[in-house]
This record gives sequence, C-alpha cells and structure tokens, in this order.
Amino acid sequence: MSNIKNRQLLRIFTPLQVLGKKTMLTLVIAEAILAIACWQLSGGGLIPTPSRVLHALTEIVQAPGFVDNLFSSVMLTVKGMLISIIIALIVSYLSIVPFFNPIARFVIKCRYLTLTGLIFLFTLLTKDGHDLKMSLLIFGIVPFFVTSLLSVIDNINNQEFELCTTLRMNNWKALWEVVIVGRLDQVFEVMRQNFAIAWLMITSVEGLSMSEGGLGVMLIRANKYVQLDVVFGTLVIIFLLGILFDYTLGKFREWLFPYTKLQIRN
Repeated sequence: MSNIKNRQLLRIFTPLQVLGKKTMLTLVIAEAILAIACWQLSGGGLIPTPSRVLHALTEIVQAPGFVDNLFSSVMLTVKGMLISIIIALIVSYLSIVPFFNPIARFVIKCRYLTLTGLIFLFTLLTKDGHDLKMSLLIFGIVPFFVTSLLSVIDNINNQEFELCTTLRMNNWKALWEVVIVGRLDQVFEVMRQNFAIAWLMITSVEGLSMSEGGLGVMLIRANKYVQLDVVFGTLVIIFLLGILFDYTLGKFREWLFPYTKLQIRN
C-alpha cells in the first residue's frame, strides 16, 4: 500500500505525467488550502488576512449598490467585447485581401501603444464618459483579438484552399467556406481567451468616469481610503467572476461545436 502511495506521489513531481481527475482535484484543493494557510499566517498589519477578506466580502455583497456596480461592469464588458469582436473579425477576414493586409498588420502593432498617453486624445474624440470608457476598452482589446485571429488564419493548411479550387469555388467562396465558416469554433475560442483582457481592463477604464459606477469605482474608492480588506474582497469577486465567465464560455463553445470536445480529448 505504501509503495502505491509513494508511486502516486512520485508521479506528481514527474514531468509529462497525466493525472486522473480525482488526483488532480485533490492536488488543487491541497495546494489551495496550503496557500490560504500561508496567507493567514503571514498576513497581518496592512495586509488583510483571509478571515478579514471573507468578512469584507460578505459586507460588499450585501451592500445596497453592489448589484448596480456589478451590472454596470458586466454590461460595459459585454458591449465592448461584442463591438471589438465585430471590428476584429472584419479586419482579420479582410487581411486576406492584399490591399487590407498592411492595415491588419498595423492593428497588431497597436498592442504596444499604452492607453495612458491616448486618454487625452480619446477624451477629445468622445462626447461623454461612457463613450470614453468604451473607446479605450475597444482600442485595448481589438489588437489582441486581431493578433489571435490572424494566427488562426495563418495556420490554415493550403490544401484546404486547393480543395476549394478543385471544387471550382472562386476566391470569395473559398474565404467563406474555409476561413469564416470553417474556423468559427476557433474564433469562439479566441473570444473566450481574450475575454480575460477585457475583464482585466474594465476596472481601469471605469476609473475615468465614475458617474456610472462599477467594480473599478469600488476599487478606486477603497484604495483612496486604504480599505485594503475591501480592496482584496473586491479583487476576489472579480477573480471568481472571471473564472465563472471563462467556464461558461467554454461550455457554450462545446455546446455550439460538439466536435471540439473530441479534439480536446485527442
């Protein structure tokens, strides 16, 4: 019995080992408990302990304006994501046309532009705080979307286009069948992966216009008054919501494209 346990323990620390679901779940729970215990023992002073964060978390959730702030952040993120994915899809699909390819490549390079230096420009171009937040959110998301989508397009095997030629399809028909329809599942996965960027940025852009509220506004106010337990509690909420959204989008992708489950298992 001890040899079996030692063998299982050795597998945990051996590269390229595939663990069972129960073993992996046990490992995750054990590491989480260990991390929380270390946090509890090392916390104190300015850094709140998990018990204080949990207490602050319950107060945040029960606060009168929490639901409104949460709804504001989620709606802003979803709206920004939808507009961003539409823009990114148009730019990415048109990149196959030689005339538009340099434009798509330029959009990719915009990843290296910092939003801090562009706030003044976007303030002049927008009419109110909501449009300012939306513009900055879209500008921050689109380059990463286009980067991922162009990577998907670049990895398409030329044989698929040759097959379309054999079937006497013109170039636009081949674009529709191979790139647009044939890669819808990967487009959805790109959207899922880049949702984290949007959710990460939302708290930053919300601080530019605090009239509409949001989780970012809650963080800024808590930071202003050095309420670190509230800050950590809000961060826990943002973290858990991000995991929930990622899981939901993953399941929705499997429902829309059932064959992706077979690809993952293989």
